[in-house]
Amino acid sequence: MNKRSRWSYTIAVLSTAALAISGISGAQSTKPAASAGQDWAVSNGDSAADHYSTLSQINRQNVQTLHKAWSYDVGETGGMESNPIIVKGVLYSYTPSQKVIALDAASGNLMWKFDSGVRSNQPARGVTYWTDGKESRIFATVSNFLYAMDAATGKAIPAFGEQGRVDLRKELRGDYLQQSITPTSPGIIYKDLYIIGGRNPEGHPSPPGDIRAFDVHTGVIRWTFHTIPRPGEFGYETWPKDAWTDAGAANNWGGMALDEQRGIVYVPTGSAVGDYYGADRVGDDLFADTLLALDASTGMRIWHFQGVHHDLWDRDFPSPPALVTIERNGVKTDAIAQTTKQGFVYFFDRTNGKPLFPIKESSYPASDVPGEVSSPTQPLPVLPAPYARQELTEDMLTDRTPEAHAWALQQFKTYRTGGQFTPIGTDKETAILPGLWGGGEWGGAAVDPATGVLYVNSNEMVWTEILAQNRPAGSLGESIYQNQCSLCHKSDRSGSPPVFPSLVEIDKRLTDQQIEDSVHQGKGKMPAFSSLNDQQLTALVRYLKNPAGGSAAGNAAASSPGRAQYANTSAYRLTGFHRFIDPDGYPAIKPPWGTLNAIDMKTGKYLWKIPLGQYPELVKQGMADTGSENFGGPIVTAGGVVFIGATIYDKKLRAFDSRTGKLLWEGDLPFSGVATPSTYMMNGKQYVVIAAGGSTSMGSLRPAKDPGGAYVAFALP
Repeated sequence: MNKRSRWSYTIAVLSTAALAISGISGAQSTKPAASAGQDWAVSNGDSAADHYSTLSQINRQNVQTLHKAWSYDVGETGGMESNPIIVKGVLYSYTPSQKVIALDAASGNLMWKFDSGVRSNQPARGVTYWTDGKESRIFATVSNFLYAMDAATGKAIPAFGEQGRVDLRKELRGDYLQQSITPTSPGIIYKDLYIIGGRNPEGHPSPPGDIRAFDVHTGVIRWTFHTIPRPGEFGYETWPKDAWTDAGAANNWGGMALDEQRGIVYVPTGSAVGDYYGADRVGDDLFADTLLALDASTGMRIWHFQGVHHDLWDRDFPSPPALVTIERNGVKTDAIAQTTKQGFVYFFDRTNGKPLFPIKESSYPASDVPGEVSSPTQPLPVLPAPYARQELTEDMLTDRTPEAHAWALQQFKTYRTGGQFTPIGTDKETAILPGLWGGGEWGGAAVDPATGVLYVNSNEMVWTEILAQNRPAGSLGESIYQNQCSLCHKSDRSGSPPVFPSLVEIDKRLTDQQIEDSVHQGKGKMPAFSSLNDQQLTALVRYLKNPAGGSAAGNAAASSPGRAQYANTSAYRLTGFHRFIDPDGYPAIKPPWGTLNAIDMKTGKYLWKIPLGQYPELVKQGMADTGSENFGGPIVTAGGVVFIGATIYDKKLRAFDSRTGKLLWEGDLPFSGVATPSTYMMNGKQYVVIAAGGSTSMGSLRPAKDPGGAYVAFALP
């Protein structure tokens, strides 16, 4: 495909008639009335997902006097990543086990708790509020279910779906009992529609990543957009002929943004399965790794931009884009800003998808893996410059100690390098920077509309990856393991502890029931595999306990029911996740290992960049400004303050001067605050609140043992 035709697939605009359906006209404000007041009524601040508050009681001059106003202990172990919403004095959010809670936002006292009875340990990043002025509802996902509950009482609403809930596995493709979908991010409300995507397995089998709008009253599906196009739909020819029948993912797991006045919902999607080998999906694979602009009333595509063609690196668009207005040369453009795992931020005219800064299709070498056909080019923005380093070089290797440097140099000489879009091979490990967990991650960016500045936090961690040839599985359990488990836990079940634990001799640590519960319910980074039936679960457990043998049921014949579903359809697989970590457990490159960045949206230039996060033990050794991995995003206020937790090794909520990046204040948390904070006003007092859950679904090199969880709010004296 030549560059002109590729670009026609990358930026595509519907006809004037279709735009008219969406009510698109001149520049308009998209700031909903609720966000201009005292509430934080929508996840990420408002439907524009800009993480901005007009509140200014807490400001640069007094933020250093913040103190803890209240704390609510959730009474559970496990991580929390939720951005709580606050509406009319009530805070709504999740516990680690996906119970929904309502707290008095002035005191932190529990008002109600909704327990669905469904056990789930998936990351849950927020709930959704809807009202028509007469009644108010909270929408929340638990595992594969979407619930509607009375906002005042927390009681499920029986008229919604089937006794208060909708099974999101239904109406995707084929037998719904063989599908797995577990949303992590909340859906978004447009009028009487609840629009949502979901989290899918990252290996076969996986359902398609359909975007769906549900009626807020009944739970009935009102429209569906197929992110894996079907025959006759736009983009169908970017896949093999019959791929739509079994291709999976291309899903929205990171959340959405909404231009309410124009009626456009902006949907970023992730990669298609398999994440790292795509011989069964040769082509550009629209609409994987794509920012979609859809008519919120109908699901009709208005325009799209594909950020990665034929993704082989799991470079999902990981967060909602932020709606912004950019002024240049006296002209204001209503735009949209999308941050990425690659360390790029893209800016587009939100009405038609026209880039505000040039985007260049850059060439990369072809894959040398048999059967693979990598894309010859990838779209890179000319401005802004990446907020994360792009290629591992020798001068970047750690100098923390002479021993660490010597080790890193020896390893470096064995790697394949060349930038983050160099295809992963089978002969030597490929160094990928930014690593597979960002750059920018699911926290997303904050935007100050008054100053035109965007704030984004970033990870700088090298990962090294290699592909290996699959071999035929000897049993049903082994087939399931190879397809769904080996990516994280490796083929030999050794894992990459402590992020991905070893499963060797797991029967000495967990009972069969505990293993089955973890598989069915998911935990942290591991999605829930609700599609596995009893026979498949039993076969998997038997394989984990005795890979070399097992009973006749464990070593099922190739004709056994369920065997074909989990047969190895891919010739190659990633051998596992590998971070470039020195023998002492620290990143094997020079700091910063995590940053917070301020970008002038008018010019695309950086105003400042600072390290974000610390390793407490390195601080004691005089290394205080290393930065660290961080998950969860910033918020910015009219008071000139950027608040962010996110750091996974220290237990801090920090406040920075939005103009300079100077640290103004830091508050102690009982556990790490790997979540995006919220701010609101109640009874004349401004609060800043964050979920402190200690661990993250993305993993930690030093996870706390059985971390607890608490919501902690700060205010002025």
